[in-house]
Amino acid sequence: MSGDRLTSDIDRFREAALSCPIPAAVELIGEKWAFLILRGAFNGLQHFEEFQAGLGIARNILSDRLSKLVAGGILERQADPGDRRRVIYSLTPKGEGLLPVVLALRQWGEEWGYGNMHIVLADRRDGKPVQRMCVQAHDGRQLSLGELTWIDREDAGLAPLRTAAE
Repeated sequence: MSGDRLTSDIDRFREAALSCPIPAAVELIGEKWAFLILRGAFNGLQHFEEFQAGLGIARNILSDRLSKLVAGGILERQADPGDRRRVIYSLTPKGEGLLPVVLALRQWGEEWGYGNMHIVLADRRDGKPVQRMCVQAHDGRQLSLGELTWIDREDAGLAPLRTAAE
């Protein structure tokens, strides 16, 4: 590989890295308590007290993380219709979109020895465990890292993605 091509490849990589959505996503949800709060919300926790008791988290940290997730559009905060003094935290569609992320992280942790849960996520209809998360081709084939490449959305004729402002 020539020096000019290597420099060009590195410049393209740097440009893509600077506009990559991963750092912003990690800033919003990439710490332990945020993931545990999400896990709690996916499992039906709704009230501050439920999150605190279920996670064993300090009140100030829980309050901060809930506020951050609400500000980021992951959770919404509403008055509890049964008790107007209480607040219900619920997942937004944006928050529900994190289910595959949380599940993939859990499956990765189990596979690599970071916990062995006796309870697995199952399809409510038939009670069978869900399949392992994987990267799939457009036709459903499972792909490995070596089978992947980055392409330009426009060159591939793909529609632009929505932005956070939309």
